[in-house]
Amino acid sequence: MHRLTHFYEPRLGHGLPHDPFNAIVGPRPIGWISSCAADGTANLAPYSFFNAFNYTPPIIGFASLEEKDTLRNVRATGEFVWNLATRQLAEAMNASSASVPPEVDEFALAALDSLPSRLVDAPRVALSPVHFECRVSQIVQLQSALGEAVNTWLVLGEVVAVHIDAALLPGGVYDTAAAQPILRGGGPADYFSIGKEQLFRMKRPR
Repeated sequence: MHRLTHFYEPRLGHGLPHDPFNAIVGPRPIGWISSCAADGTANLAPYSFFNAFNYTPPIIGFASLEEKDTLRNVRATGEFVWNLATRQLAEAMNASSASVPPEVDEFALAALDSLPSRLVDAPRVALSPVHFECRVSQIVQLQSALGEAVNTWLVLGEVVAVHIDAALLPGGVYDTAAAQPILRGGGPADYFSIGKEQLFRMKRPR
């Protein structure tokens, strides 16, 4: 059976009301990154291109489209913290995405309290139930298939310390659904949440 498909080459445009790329590759976990400038000014910003890339050592990464405060901070200090964005914190996370000057503290802008980290200088979001303290391992400028530099930088960081709310560890096993993480969908405003109703289990073949 032949299915009708919409075909396009991204370099020539998608021909749709909204670019479907982000909606197709999703929903995506949110990189809610806190950092400090060299002068100690705190910064907090969400990134929709974020994920985990390695087990040992644990490495996570986020992509900064254009030169932004977070990128400048992690270059200067070599440190950052990932904070889990939850349904409870969705509005505050969104508020922290505002385009403001570098001297503006997004913790204050989003009415969020901060906590000190244990191994890095960047602060943590106090109400977030999970934090990864990270030290930068690589900053890579992306390039096209033709080798042309893209105005986007992939920041990779080794997780050197982890904080987990004990309530999310029943029997010592992390409960993803109980944390109520939010995920970025497509379009200008789509997000998703995770609940136990989405859970199913499937073991790998041996």
